[in-house]
Amino acid sequence: MYFIGPKEKFPPVSFADEDGLLAVSRELSPERLKEAYSLGIYPWYNEGQPVLWWSPDPRMVLFPEKLKIARSMRPLLNQDRFRVTFNQEFEKVIENCGAIDRKGQDGTWITPEIKENYLKLHHEGIAVSTEVWDDEKLVGGLYGIYLRENKVFCGESMFAKASNASKFGFIRLVQKLKEEGVKLIDCQIYTSHLESLGGEEIPRKDFLEYLK
Repeated sequence: MYFIGPKEKFPPVSFADEDGLLAVSRELSPERLKEAYSLGIYPWYNEGQPVLWWSPDPRMVLFPEKLKIARSMRPLLNQDRFRVTFNQEFEKVIENCGAIDRKGQDGTWITPEIKENYLKLHHEGIAVSTEVWDDEKLVGGLYGIYLRENKVFCGESMFAKASNASKFGFIRLVQKLKEEGVKLIDCQIYTSHLESLGGEEIPRKDFLEYLK
């Protein structure tokens, strides 16, 4: 694990430990975030900790054409059970992602510092959101980093206040990204939920090829 100062570059991702932890820094900035995502690195840390930078191997990804839609979801999609918008309420989405209780987690990694810097990236068109509505009530959503030139979307977090809301929004987002020619959705680390949607683990070196 390496400490990097404000003007230092990230070390090669091959230097990450077995858990994927690569580097530590004191500062977080939009410029540092853009550098990180272009190299297959992302921040994940709790409030009160220094900024921890990760690049796990293997990497959990979803190829849009391999999206799995559960039979139980198909009637909801066919009936347009929820209304989905994009980039309408980014700040509300990231606030909800940070506030929702998550099983097995103490607190949230979506700190005020994270919110501030991702909001700046949103104003640049790099951080994007998906909103899921039940009438006029925001009941789900997700946000991430859209590397348009690389045709890669890096998912960060999602939330739901109604059954199937986040899954509904994720499916609609994947369908939209597929239409836009996105080749890969970065899901970072394995979860059974992501696997049920079609996610799979690939070697980090293969993931990095999509960022070149």
